[in-house]
Amino acid sequence: MNELDNKAPHIHPISRIMEDIFRVFSELNFTLVDGHELEDEYHNFDALNVPKDHPARDMQDTFWIKPNKNNPGVQNLLMRTHTSPMQIHYMEKNKPPFAIICPGRVFRNEATDARHEALFHQFEGLLVGKDISLVSLKSTLNSFFDKLLGSNVEVRFRPSYFPFVEPGVEIDISCFKCKGKGKCQVCGGSGWIEVMGAGMVHPKVLNGVGINPNEWRGFAFGGGIDRLAMLKYGIDDIRLFYSGDLRFTNQF
Repeated sequence: MNELDNKAPHIHPISRIMEDIFRVFSELNFTLVDGHELEDEYHNFDALNVPKDHPARDMQDTFWIKPNKNNPGVQNLLMRTHTSPMQIHYMEKNKPPFAIICPGRVFRNEATDARHEALFHQFEGLLVGKDISLVSLKSTLNSFFDKLLGSNVEVRFRPSYFPFVEPGVEIDISCFKCKGKGKCQVCGGSGWIEVMGAGMVHPKVLNGVGINPNEWRGFAFGGGIDRLAMLKYGIDDIRLFYSGDLRFTNQF
């Protein structure tokens, strides 16, 4: 038996926190749904009520697949920019009520720095049922953050805009480093860190998949898995996740 056999296995922090997210949402009765990374423009943008002139469609944000003149089926394809298309795929094939969680890799054509990568991980949550409201969303996410990060973390909801929800909210958590006192660089002195966008599913989105918004209502939320791992484990550079340096991974 060599020396490595006596050591506990090390799990990459992204894999570790993904397992934690799955476990928490499983306890909240959400079903795990997987999807493909190569997406079409309709599911990535149109079906989510994203306007044709929205900046997210520009080349600086999206990796578009080069059209193939000899293959008409390879048109308007892209590497998905978020995991939100999965909610459209799922609603097209399933009738409510349902609650799903959709994790995966996403791609953005942007400059790399300590907080940004061209490839990173997100998770999308969707719940559609009867008598669903923002109170339902708040209760679900409060439970999620309590279980994932501990009950000492405060959660704040702020009004915001996203094309596929109405109303929309940004979700902040109290800074893990300064404990919400606003005295560190991690939170920029505000005491809060933005971690997620959410809101009530837009009626146009429900209509587009054949679900009557007068009968059913739902909420959706999406967050960065890498961002949560950085917060939970105190990692200050997202590029470390993809460095392949075992000295980094062996700390977990």
